[in-house]
Amino acid sequence: MQNSKSLSELLARGGKRLSLLQTRAAERSKIVEQVRAALPARLAQSVVSAGLDGQRLTIGVVGAVWASRLRYSSDAIRKRVAKSSGKDVLTVRIRVVPPVV
Repeated sequence: MQNSKSLSELLARGGKRLSLLQTRAAERSKIVEQVRAALPARLAQSVVSAGLDGQRLTIGVVGAVWASRLRYSSDAIRKRVAKSSGKDVLTVRIRVVPPVV
């Protein structure tokens, strides 16, 4: 029988793949914060994910109505994230993310 390790032990041990995953998750969290900071409070609450893939910013929201409203602010968001991250952001893609059950 194998000894079970707790999740905290596995995370503490790290490894190359896990380190890359942690770095990417931290970057995405920072981008979500930057996107939310560029929006009014109610609209910011609808943003559940965001990430940069090259020069494209992809934002995930909880519903189609919020996605539509967010599109009106996409240029301001693009500029804010570009300035905060120091990276060129040329396009913004907004996606409706299914709710987690």
